[in-house]
Amino acid sequence: MLLTIDVGNTHTVLGLFDGEDIVEHWRISTDARRTADELAVLLQGLMGTHPLLGDELGDGVDGIAICSTVPSVLHELREVTRRYYGDIPAVLVEPGVKTGVPIMTDNPKEVGADRVINAAAAIELYGGPCIVVDFGTATTYDAVTGRGEYAGGAIAPGIEISVEALGLRGAQLRKVELARPRQVIGKNTVESMQSGILYGFAGQVDGVVGRMARELADDPGTVTVIATGGLAPMMLGEASAIDEHEPWLTLIGLRLVYERNIGRS
Repeated sequence: MLLTIDVGNTHTVLGLFDGEDIVEHWRISTDARRTADELAVLLQGLMGTHPLLGDELGDGVDGIAICSTVPSVLHELREVTRRYYGDIPAVLVEPGVKTGVPIMTDNPKEVGADRVINAAAAIELYGGPCIVVDFGTATTYDAVTGRGEYAGGAIAPGIEISVEALGLRGAQLRKVELARPRQVIGKNTVESMQSGILYGFAGQVDGVVGRMARELADDPGTVTVIATGGLAPMMLGEASAIDEHEPWLTLIGLRLVYERNIGRS
């Protein structure tokens, strides 16, 4: 089985693939202070609960694919693969790794590994042209051409970042639960903040995606918009531009990149 690890700024998502199927997944907080040994213990604890895996670390895992937006965590995971999975093929997504996605930006090295991985998965699953909207610490918009090229994108503050900033800078405001209010016109401060957050971001998604689609294709209607990320479910049904929801887009992309560099397990 293939272990995939997607390290984001706030959360790390792990997925276990049996062929093309995700048979287990976990979400943990990203902590840049964790050492390789601590990460290895954490992995052992998580995987030890799965019936298809043995008691030993790595038992039943025959491949690993990792991407990270946090360089210090990537460094420690590299050490984990060396010390604890030395006999298992591992792909860490970084410059030089074959993704199958040409990057058409001014400086390809600036593009986050997760964004390229998402583009690879989006093309495989839905074809192009398409736009991936990833609702994470930041809300990222990634445009992929009909030829499978990464054209570029946009980065906006994430939903949680905006909620925290509003609570910190507003003298009479506080952090609220990210939930759908009863109606758009809030009857109290909490509902008003929830309405502004939810429908404000939905409007942002529709606006940015609409403009991107017009630049990406002669017929914007041919552009498929895929939502992913931990906060994507909040936007489903609110942002009319979203066509598809794939919560495991990055993990699927990691599987594809592993196969392109190592081969099928």
